[in-house]
Amino acid sequence: MIIKTSQDEIQNYLTDASNFSGFCDAVYIPENIKEIAELLKDNDNKKIPVTISGNGTGLTGARVPEGGIVLSTERLNKILEINVSEKYAAVEPGVILSDFQSIVNSKGLLYPPDPTERNCYIGGTVATNASGEKTFKYGPTRDYVLELELIFANGHLLKLQRGKQKAEGLNLKLKTEEGQEYDMTIPDYIMPHIKNASGYYCKKNMDAIDLFIGSEGTLGVITKIKLKLIELPEKIISCIAFFHNENDALLFVREARNISENTRLRSDTRCIDALALEFFDENSLKFLTDEYPQIPDNAKSAVWFEQEVTKENEDFFLESWLDLIKEFRGDQDATWLAVSDNDKRNIEKFRHSISEKVNEYISQKNLRKLGTDVAVPNEHFEELYFYSKAEAEKNNLEYVTYGHFGNSHMHMNILPKSTDEFLTGKEVYYNICKKAIALNGTISAEHGIGKIKKDFFREMVGEANISKLQQIKKILDPDLILGRGNLF
Repeated sequence: MIIKTSQDEIQNYLTDASNFSGFCDAVYIPENIKEIAELLKDNDNKKIPVTISGNGTGLTGARVPEGGIVLSTERLNKILEINVSEKYAAVEPGVILSDFQSIVNSKGLLYPPDPTERNCYIGGTVATNASGEKTFKYGPTRDYVLELELIFANGHLLKLQRGKQKAEGLNLKLKTEEGQEYDMTIPDYIMPHIKNASGYYCKKNMDAIDLFIGSEGTLGVITKIKLKLIELPEKIISCIAFFHNENDALLFVREARNISENTRLRSDTRCIDALALEFFDENSLKFLTDEYPQIPDNAKSAVWFEQEVTKENEDFFLESWLDLIKEFRGDQDATWLAVSDNDKRNIEKFRHSISEKVNEYISQKNLRKLGTDVAVPNEHFEELYFYSKAEAEKNNLEYVTYGHFGNSHMHMNILPKSTDEFLTGKEVYYNICKKAIALNGTISAEHGIGKIKKDFFREMVGEANISKLQQIKKILDPDLILGRGNLF
């Protein structure tokens, strides 16, 4: 066990990518499960808060401590098994996602969840039910978690296997390896039927494993994860189409979404089926112009899409997508099309550059990030989008909007130039969250709640449901030492 107490040594554990900051007395870096169990049991007896730390790529302050100690999972970083024939892998929580994906790819397999910042730990992605661009087709992290092992605040070990432990209606019973039993009632509120990463997963007859995926370090410390893998696609078309009219781009996304969803319903391999449908508004394009001068001067928006293909059908799908771009008046001459792996990497870099530049801007201003993570049902998305733009513009705030429009999931990042503008931006952010809730949406589609969004979470699910969720927390962690300040 490595223990750090010097303030100089622990500074890197006191913030995350949102620029949220905190404080703690010490950082503990265990190297095995036994050390974790002993550390948790000792702190539980002393009622010392424990904040679980991943690699600091989160955007909600969840890994940032507000007192007590930090438990870092960085030394639990082994890939334990990759089974090619049965398509699964077992890993410890501190494995870096990008490293894992590269190794899996080299074996002809794919682990689909792809958050923008892939230097994250896999444990962190499970703790937040992370997703990313390809969620449009592949779904979030939850869909790929087969087994979990985690340690409760009292040091007891819980092993979960998908399909083995399920709730009976709203009653869920769990039993640790040490024999302790837990009996709890799952809240009966209805989760949004969309991409969602807000609070505990709650559903009648739910699989027990789903309660802990997305629980943001509040119920236990994840120590082992078994993940489902799929076959690596033979080839992927990657393309960015530019549009001279924003409405044309939005209609293009809507049509591509509808075609793709219908393709999956029919299990049709001969029609468009996008892996990703990502949108960039005019402000985002201007924000990137210095780095990408080849962006057309008259572009009002852009859409990035990807499509799985084979050698036999690649030309057919290229033609299908180009026809769709033409139908919605996209600039065919200015379209960026990846014809090699290097081209594809450059397009992915373009997609990720906007997030990186926003984070740099916020860091330079020494302000917290104001980036929405809202999603709504498809039929309400354009209403949310135009409402959000109007709110920012009537308050004279600079902003960029981009994100996973295939999932009706929007990242509007407000770019305040001063503390006063930041405070105004917070009000705009709050109004956008309220609008998403009113449209039966979510305040967090992929980033989680953490410490930054807990007031919005309360607004989303209501006071009564917050109390029900807290009861689950109190049953599994009676002294409330784990992830204190997250969610509640």
